[in-house]
Amino acid sequence: MSFSPSAKGRLTGHDLGRFAGETLFDRLGRAVCRAECLPRKELYESWEMARRVRRLFRGGRIVDVGGGHGLLAQAMLLLDDTSPCAVVVDRALPPSSKAVHEALVEAWPRLAGRVEFLARPFDEIALDEEDVVVASHGCGSLTDRVLERAAATRVRVAVLPCCHDLQASETGGLSGWVEKTLAVDIVRACRLAGQGYRVWTQTIPATITPRNRLLLAAPATLSTSNGRRQRWTT
Repeated sequence: MSFSPSAKGRLTGHDLGRFAGETLFDRLGRAVCRAECLPRKELYESWEMARRVRRLFRGGRIVDVGGGHGLLAQAMLLLDDTSPCAVVVDRALPPSSKAVHEALVEAWPRLAGRVEFLARPFDEIALDEEDVVVASHGCGSLTDRVLERAAATRVRVAVLPCCHDLQASETGGLSGWVEKTLAVDIVRACRLAGQGYRVWTQTIPATITPRNRLLLAAPATLSTSNGRRQRWTT
């Protein structure tokens, strides 16, 4: 039987042999297997999103919205250690988020004390312009709220939209040409561009999830911690 990255079953010690290499992903996979509580799909989604975001956005505090176990935020810290910390925000954090974090800290002690888990609404979290805000499968209007707050604060942002609310989200009159959820995401990207953002549209492998459109955006001119201005170009 093939080992599907989209399966929702938990990774356990029985799967350790599937991550036998010494790449960062293999090491991450082994740590997650030892925690014995994370769905396989979540490992692959988090990794594929984290590495694409880090190719563009370095440094900054990570704010992981609807973050659940917080694997996305912690993978981003591992990929770029110049980020000082991460905040995982979710209205209801899964109890097993502690087990996942402890397994990762055991493998990478430098993560200790750098990840905060907050069970509260995203609107209650203050943002700073050097933050990187991410949301993997932000259901329905949560994706729109993340993008709205990101644009208002001028922070870098990356979302993997999910469960589109076609009653509440705008299709921009494009649904006669393209599938409705795609129309919603096109409108989201165009809105960010109109707000002075540089936009990147990518995908993660469809073998992991069919809801695989990744939208990344950064202010066209971005302040950095050394006082310089970074300008994104097309």
